[in-house]
Amino acid sequence: MTTDTPARLLQLLSLLQTPREWPGGELADRLRVSRRTVRRDIDRLRELGYPVQATMGSDGGYRLVAGKALPPLVLDDEEAVAIAVGLRAGAGHALEGVDEASVRALAKLEQVLPSRLRHRVATLQAATTPLTSGDGPNIAPETLTVMASTVAGHERLRFAYRSGDGTESRRVTEPHRLVSTGRRWYLVAYDLDRQDWRTFRVDRVSDPFATGARFSPRELPTGNAAEYLRRSISRQQETYGFSVIFEAPAEAVTGRLPPWMGTPEPLTPDRCRMRGTTGDPLEWLGVRLAMLGPDFTIENPPELITYVRNLGQRLLRASGT
Repeated sequence: MTTDTPARLLQLLSLLQTPREWPGGELADRLRVSRRTVRRDIDRLRELGYPVQATMGSDGGYRLVAGKALPPLVLDDEEAVAIAVGLRAGAGHALEGVDEASVRALAKLEQVLPSRLRHRVATLQAATTPLTSGDGPNIAPETLTVMASTVAGHERLRFAYRSGDGTESRRVTEPHRLVSTGRRWYLVAYDLDRQDWRTFRVDRVSDPFATGARFSPRELPTGNAAEYLRRSISRQQETYGFSVIFEAPAEAVTGRLPPWMGTPEPLTPDRCRMRGTTGDPLEWLGVRLAMLGPDFTIENPPELITYVRNLGQRLLRASGT
């Protein structure tokens, strides 16, 4: 018989989180307690916010159902390792849909993982290669989790940074938000040495260190980290507009494009036009368009037309045509 009530509640909760209905008698046998004790424990879980539903019958049954709020989960070793590996694989690239919330979840999980499970996670991830990856550079998940924990805890962050021209520097910041553009991770933070807001490409960050010094969050000039990043990037890069006609329905093209490239507008049921603005190199945009699949015609800019024409001629020569 399990006499440790907290331990028994955790064991009961772990059983209920399996998506099935548990007869009261089976729960009592598993926990080695009476059915009356099971009923009392179910009431305790409900008081803690877990929506446990009971069914009537000769033996009665219990199951955990969806509630209004997400209560804490109890994971076994295999489940914790599986979730951590999945989150680390996604966090290593600035994948569309894998944003700061995913990194915060990874930071919370890895903070409480026992050392033996951390070793298993690291070993498993090192032995596997994800099929899907972002277009941007890889990033160590540890870098992101350190940053995410300082953002959540309003804790000053120190790190080494390499700028675009290769200049090395040390930064002490008050981190505000992590932002994913679909290709890269960026940190929006207040730089204490420069007394101003800055954006940092996370793939250029090394040796991030949480100092333990707390701070009161400052208000961003734009009030929104994503908008601040967009303006920052546009100031740093020369942007240009582009227009492309695809020989495919708009809905078919939309599913193949990252959101930042824009939204295609239908021209006919089988053709659409996409207009957008980007600061990425022409070469990258030309190759990305070619990889989408549908035939397309570039309307502008002229430089992109020239690049794609020259690229096509090079590919023809490479194929021996």
